[in-house]
Amino acid sequence: MGNFKGKVVLVTGASRGIGASIALAFAAEGASVVVNYVKNREAAEKIAETCIEVGGDGFPIQADVTSESDVNEMVNQVILEMGKIDVVVNNAFKPYVFNPDERKLAWELKWEDYQEQIDGAVRSAHYMCQAVFPMMKKQSHGSIVNVISNLVERPIVPYHEYNTAKTALMGYSRNLAAELGPFGIRVNCVAPGLVYPTSASKHTKEEMKELIIAQTPLRRIALPEDIAGPVLFLASDWSKFMTGQTLYVDGGFVM
Repeated sequence: MGNFKGKVVLVTGASRGIGASIALAFAAEGASVVVNYVKNREAAEKIAETCIEVGGDGFPIQADVTSESDVNEMVNQVILEMGKIDVVVNNAFKPYVFNPDERKLAWELKWEDYQEQIDGAVRSAHYMCQAVFPMMKKQSHGSIVNVISNLVERPIVPYHEYNTAKTALMGYSRNLAAELGPFGIRVNCVAPGLVYPTSASKHTKEEMKELIIAQTPLRRIALPEDIAGPVLFLASDWSKFMTGQTLYVDGGFVM
């Protein structure tokens, strides 16, 4: 894969699920990975240790990415200790339960429901991006990969507040890509379909999974590690002439 030896990669929300898979995939290619977490220190330390076992390096750093001061502190710490940041993967999001029976219907939603998800997706990515821009501009390169959802293209279940926030993150990413291209900074999105097992999808009903599988050409649901490859591709020089793009990683559910 695009060689990540000597590269510093920061993955938010990396103590479990998709984030953990992404962190380990970068480490397996030789990267030094910052495993950001908000609560689960033990899990983050374990992922960082595994990063070392698979041939890279791992550093667990606690920060609430919806807090500007937390994010700035984390980024400053990474730059102080490691000298640079080559790749940022904005994967963290506000907890959300993917259960069609429990979702709020359009007429039950309050603006605060939307705001919470927008803070989790867009605000956190904004703080991260603002914090790393000066460094990336100085080094004239950088890759930012934002994890969104294939629901932005096809809301098979209208998880209104979650889908709206992820769609906003896609728009945010495209605007950044347009502005940051001249500085050698690329911004792209990966849009997974339903990923199982993760803590977010553990409430997803069997019949929902079967419905999705039946409409997915590759006839299965994504595993967390399925998402890592496309993220690494977008972070690597293999995609050096790609920016502002969204890769759908959902077995062909959206095409």
